[in-house]
Amino acid sequence: MERYKEEFIEFMVDSDVLKFGDFVTKSGRKTPFFVNTGFYRTGAQLRKLGGYYAKAIHDKFGLDFDVLFGPAYKGIPLSVAASIAISEQYDKDIKYCSNRKELKDHGDKGILLGSPLAAGDKVLLIEDVTTAGTSIEETLPIIRAQGEVQVCGLVVSVDRMERGKGEKSALREISETYGFPTAAIVTMEEVVEHLYNRPYRGKVYIDDTLKAAIDAYYAQYGA
Repeated sequence: MERYKEEFIEFMVDSDVLKFGDFVTKSGRKTPFFVNTGFYRTGAQLRKLGGYYAKAIHDKFGLDFDVLFGPAYKGIPLSVAASIAISEQYDKDIKYCSNRKELKDHGDKGILLGSPLAAGDKVLLIEDVTTAGTSIEETLPIIRAQGEVQVCGLVVSVDRMERGKGEKSALREISETYGFPTAAIVTMEEVVEHLYNRPYRGKVYIDDTLKAAIDAYYAQYGA
């Protein structure tokens, strides 16, 4: 595993974004792990997060795109942080764009904030975690209503590696349904590989008991 992935896993733990215990996902599944990017709450955290996204985007998609689009609401700071990091790390000036949940009828009117989308733009989507693909399903019509733009991919922070609406993983379903590639900074398999029975800051986050719970979860919901 690349060192930046190991650092990102540790960064999620330090930021209280990656948690282990008993949780319920938005789709109603009881899960022994949870990823909540709402816990990135400081400028320093967002700066580091943007850097990890930038590295993953560069490695998996290259930089041949024009706009980084983050669906509201959690995608808004992600698109900003990652576009700044791409500028700093790769000297590439990428526009950022997000949608509003409510149409604005004064000032800079419309459904979008940030850079407007123009015909011919290549758009890369950025999200936190995708479980069922609902956000993408809602976002793509908004993007495509802006004109002849090309959606060239989706990047998320963590691939939970569980079934979406069918038997395949949510990221694979999105890729096959909409015809563009998907990628994640890390997968849950890599998280388990890095943390299982391996102390981090004096604590073992995934011991044998939790590993058994994760295995049972994937036996039921794994893709």
